[in-house]
Amino acid sequence: MKRMNPRRTALAGAVALLAVGGLLAGSAQAAFALPPGPAAAVATAEVRAGTPAAHQVVTFFEEYRRAVLETSGEQPSEVRERFLVPALDRRLDVWARQHDADPVFRAQNVPVDWSVQQVKEEYGYASVRLTEFWDGGGSQEVWYTVRLRDLKIVELNDQPAF
Repeated sequence: MKRMNPRRTALAGAVALLAVGGLLAGSAQAAFALPPGPAAAVATAEVRAGTPAAHQVVTFFEEYRRAVLETSGEQPSEVRERFLVPALDRRLDVWARQHDADPVFRAQNVPVDWSVQQVKEEYGYASVRLTEFWDGGGSQEVWYTVRLRDLKIVELNDQPAF
């Protein structure tokens, strides 16, 4: 019996659900139209973002990733400035110096795929878990806190902020 990849199976189920419900149909169609590779991973990550806060985290992550890979014409610092509150942006600079790694990816390399799930919402903030998947099979979670009134990312941690 052939063993199914759980991430691929979950993604197929999510795409089917979105197609049946008509939600994000444009993104689902875009995911099927792209050739395999990094661009396809970006499109499928969008399909997995079901709330405004989770969608904002996916949008930030994708744009930041493209900037790091130098495929967008934008610098990573410019992307961070647009999506993050200034205090978080400064803390990430400090984190990068202390850990000699990218402060968003929390690593020295770039993830090849990711998934996003909003975990909690209270007091005007949402907690969003982004799981990064690495070439070679490893993964790690990064937790984002999104202010709901303007969808600004106010915190990014290895552990949930609340």
